[in-house]
Amino acid sequence: MEDVIVDTPAPLFTAADDGGRLAVTRREWTGLAVLALACLVYSMDLTVLHLAVPQISERLHPTSSQLLWIIDVYGFMVAGLLLTMGTIGDRIGRRRLLMTGAAAFAVVSVIAAFAPSAPILIGCRAILGVAGATLAPSTLSLIFSMFRDPHQRSIAVGVWVGSYSVGGSVGPLAGGIMLEHFWWGSVFLLAVPVMVLLLILAPRVLPEYRDPHAGRLDLISAGLCILGVLLLVFGMKEVAQNGPGPLSVGALVIGAVVGVVFVRRQLTADEPMLDLRLFRLGSFRTALTINMVAIFVAFGYFLFVGQYFQLVLGMSPLRAGIATIPAGLGFMIGSQLGPRIMKVVRPAYMIGVGMTMAAGGLLLLTRITASGGVELTIAASLLVSFGLAPVFGITTELIVGTAPPEQAGAASGLSETGAEFGGALGISILGSISIALYRGQLGNTLPFGLSDADTNNSRDTLGAALQVAGTLPGKLGTSVAEAAKQAFLMGMHLTSAIAAGAALLLALIAMTRLRHVPPG
Repeated sequence: MEDVIVDTPAPLFTAADDGGRLAVTRREWTGLAVLALACLVYSMDLTVLHLAVPQISERLHPTSSQLLWIIDVYGFMVAGLLLTMGTIGDRIGRRRLLMTGAAAFAVVSVIAAFAPSAPILIGCRAILGVAGATLAPSTLSLIFSMFRDPHQRSIAVGVWVGSYSVGGSVGPLAGGIMLEHFWWGSVFLLAVPVMVLLLILAPRVLPEYRDPHAGRLDLISAGLCILGVLLLVFGMKEVAQNGPGPLSVGALVIGAVVGVVFVRRQLTADEPMLDLRLFRLGSFRTALTINMVAIFVAFGYFLFVGQYFQLVLGMSPLRAGIATIPAGLGFMIGSQLGPRIMKVVRPAYMIGVGMTMAAGGLLLLTRITASGGVELTIAASLLVSFGLAPVFGITTELIVGTAPPEQAGAASGLSETGAEFGGALGISILGSISIALYRGQLGNTLPFGLSDADTNNSRDTLGAALQVAGTLPGKLGTSVAEAAKQAFLMGMHLTSAIAAGAALLLALIAMTRLRHVPPG
């Protein structure tokens, strides 16, 4: 069953059919650039706000709970809606869904930039998450529809993966530059010109694709999917932040029950929202697992390096952002080299080498100290990013490429949802371990003479401990700061080692389970 193409604009330039390949015009490559920009902004919005948190706290005076929601609600909404949005795009048209999301993203970004209170900012971030959830599955499924030649599609997917990586890396740098010169809300305005450009160019360079035989959207299944994913992601993040408790355990249990109901409904429905027969395909199942756990491994790096640069080494937000540039370059280079190497090397070996390289970078992070380590951390980030970039591209191709064309949107949504689960697991498992180690270590190393309030605040986070240290006199403040930094590094070392072990396990799984997939 093939997609229907409607409203396809005339080619700007017709390329020759080289060696029997399906011809790709300049319009497709221009369209890819537009899609990459959208993905860059989508991923940048996940990280750009982190450096603005101090100014938001000063200007809007949010409670601690409100501050967490300001940071997290965007990711929650994206995770909950990705699969549903992918399915909607297959039905109403992927370009139409992409443009609708881009328009909403631009308008709400302007409102968020001038939000007068914390509740309004939380609401804006939630709507941005809804809009952001339209971008990822729409862009990926459009790429698979536009690029039919396997080699050209590999390059396009590499660009797509690289744009996400660059967005995540550029976010702190761009945010640091904006915050050096403007108010906290300026970080939201970075998205506006890109989304306006997308709205102008999309009708000209992006064709419309949809499944002509798709039935009506099952609203009950969509609601179950959103509720189940939101509860599971929320529960995992709550465990990471506050440890197991009635709220987090309840969310996880109810989310799991909702997930079971969703699966049973898909198995019995005449026109399921998600065709679970995809999971019978061994390559699909293995690739989805590797992709999800690779995100988990990446959090062994992402969770701690920004804090290490700013809180342990005392770097400014702008300098810390600059220090992340090599990681972004590693992702860019790795994502572009991957498709070229894969022409002659089996995906199993590419993934195995990439995950081994990432494991080496994570093991380097276990050697950094509180007195220095910028160069070692940058070297580690290069290894991690360069190793993971081709893995994300290869597994994404296997996930979406094994699905029927009319289900490309749903498969890409499933790929992105798996990635969100991997990130949530990384935050939950690695974050919980590091927090437990940090608090346990400080219980033994904090100096005597602290009040109960100062002790409790110091054991909360490294940032809180440094704030407490700044209010204490002389050697007492220095002792608190040093003890907190050492406790943070202990947690960072162990979680990096755990992530390295997971990376090596993934390398072994890929080398044994994907050996049958040929090069190219």
